[in-house]
Amino acid sequence: MDFSKRQADPRRHLVGITFVILFHAFIVYALVTGLATKVVEVVRAPIETKVIEEIKKPPPPPEVVVPPPPKMEAPPPPFIPPPEVQIQQPPPQQQPTITVQQTTPPPPQEFRPTPPVVAVAPPAPPAPVSAGVVCSNYATVMGEVAYPREAIRLGIDKGEALVQFTVGSNGAIKDVKVLKSTHAIFARNSVRIVGDYKCQGQGRDVLVQVPFGYKLE
Repeated sequence: MDFSKRQADPRRHLVGITFVILFHAFIVYALVTGLATKVVEVVRAPIETKVIEEIKKPPPPPEVVVPPPPKMEAPPPPFIPPPEVQIQQPPPQQQPTITVQQTTPPPPQEFRPTPPVVAVAPPAPPAPVSAGVVCSNYATVMGEVAYPREAIRLGIDKGEALVQFTVGSNGAIKDVKVLKSTHAIFARNSVRIVGDYKCQGQGRDVLVQVPFGYKLE
């Protein structure tokens, strides 16, 4: 089917033009004959209106006021009479009687003075011995003693120290302490030297004192 030929058919345009002409002719006829006036009159017919009254709701019932409940008060406590207290009267006091007893004095005793107490002084502690007596390597250790380097840095050219220690029954060195020293450097160095001693036990504790003298040459 050829649509281009169908659209170019002049008969379709003729039918459309005829319809438009008839529509306009009808409008002109209606204006001339007063058809439009009748339509307006029909529209102008009276319109009935009704007034609808608003339905009023009945008023709510009045509120019932409930009286408050009565206050419940506790009844007063019953009266209890206080107990009767019977007070006994004290018995009558008897007047004291004074009795005199005669005693014979004791025979005189002979006075003997106590002997005076004689204070006994505690035994004196054993005198300290030299380290060369109980320590076999004393001479060797003392021969290897060098001047402390800390004293050299501080510019100290001499010093002294006195060290005391105890040699136990098994030869162990204990209770090492510095009795005096001119400087802490010499005290520390002397204690270090004592730690190198090898001592022999004497069957009892032996107190040992070692003087140290330091001099920079």
